[in-house]
Amino acid sequence: MKRLLPLFIALGAATAVPAQDLPQSLTAHTQAETEVSSTPTVPETEVLALRTADARRLAATIAADVQQLAAIYSEELRYAHSNGLVDTKASMLESLGSGQTKYSNLEYRERNWSFPAPGVALMTGRVQVKLEIKGAAADVLLGYLAVWRKEAGQWQFLAWQSCRLPATERTVQQAK
Repeated sequence: MKRLLPLFIALGAATAVPAQDLPQSLTAHTQAETEVSSTPTVPETEVLALRTADARRLAATIAADVQQLAAIYSEELRYAHSNGLVDTKASMLESLGSGQTKYSNLEYRERNWSFPAPGVALMTGRVQVKLEIKGAAADVLLGYLAVWRKEAGQWQFLAWQSCRLPATERTVQQAK
């Protein structure tokens, strides 16, 4: 089952969306989603909290909820794009809030979780992204690493690093 998640990113700070109010498509697992833990004692409640945090991040971007996104992102956000540009929280907020960068679709092809240390979670996998940068449309398959960190008892989005996958990887994925 493929999940398409429309994604329009705009950033800011604000109110939480209760998990029960999120669309099922945002809280359900992707077909290729797996749980991998390097710390054997990670409770299922933590994994669920992370999935919920990520679902809130996606829902906020879909709704262009600038305040919600600012509350989800860590103050230390480092967002490294597949084109090599790196944003801080402030520069992401500016770029996305101004409409200079617009994400329209995101489809997780694979999503894995690992927990290298207490309060740190890594989300890795592949994602199909459709976006528009300064009016130029792009549709890319990316490999990614996202880092979530528990800050003041809440999971915060700390970092994103992505790279375009080789043409052969895109062709293999499209054939499946």
